[in-house]
Amino acid sequence: MKTGISTASLFLRKNNEEALPFLREIGVYTAEVFLTSFSEYGQPFADTLVKNKGALGINSVHILNTQFEPQLFNAHERVRADAYYWLNKVLQSAKALGAPYYTFHGTARIKRAARTGQNDDFGKMISSFRDILVACENYGVKLCLENVEWATYNRVGVFERLKKELPALGGVLDIKQARISEYPYQDYLAEMGERLAYVHVSDCDGNGKMCLPGKGSFDFDTLINRLQDIGFDGALLIEVYTDNYDKETELKTAIEYLNERLYKYNCLH
Repeated sequence: MKTGISTASLFLRKNNEEALPFLREIGVYTAEVFLTSFSEYGQPFADTLVKNKGALGINSVHILNTQFEPQLFNAHERVRADAYYWLNKVLQSAKALGAPYYTFHGTARIKRAARTGQNDDFGKMISSFRDILVACENYGVKLCLENVEWATYNRVGVFERLKKELPALGGVLDIKQARISEYPYQDYLAEMGERLAYVHVSDCDGNGKMCLPGKGSFDFDTLINRLQDIGFDGALLIEVYTDNYDKETELKTAIEYLNERLYKYNCLH
């Protein structure tokens, strides 16, 4: 396994073109790029990031989900076509950065009935996913669905339904989102199984507030052991919010903490 940090952890602190060289300076070797707006989608901005990232490896790209991902599932052809225009821009960025994965949220479950899943039409959902997967494959990028409390994969059972019909679909386990959804992360992990591509990690303090790994009480040793049990050998990416820590140098301490945990179990590379 390897460790890394998502630039989402530096949102409003550093722009992506500043975040990537900063992460490399503090000893990070792998990153996820959180593309924050339409102006950051596409080849021109990706070229800037390529110049700035140096030797930093890019594991995945991630976007502000609601900007176009839900519209990829829209029944209106024109709405869907506009969403695909932006999807292709993001995939251009992923290819330019050498990112093998795209962290995907999909639909936005805004209404209460959508949260319960009682109106889920898996037939239509799977049909839309097939088209999205083809778009990703055209750029050599793997689509990875993340468990997110307010998006497509908001509860245990959704991925199980999708993976039966979508053999190319990968998974992203997000520890904080599992916590928010009130499903044990172990249940999501069991469901994703060998489809798991990488993990978004965070910690939680005694007051229930999210914090950097090593600052709270989350049992990373158990997580690592469970990941080893399924043969996982991907990235553990720190993803926290900008108000979850004080000084940016704390990110260095957090990545060192994760490296120590992986080294303990002889699975750091």
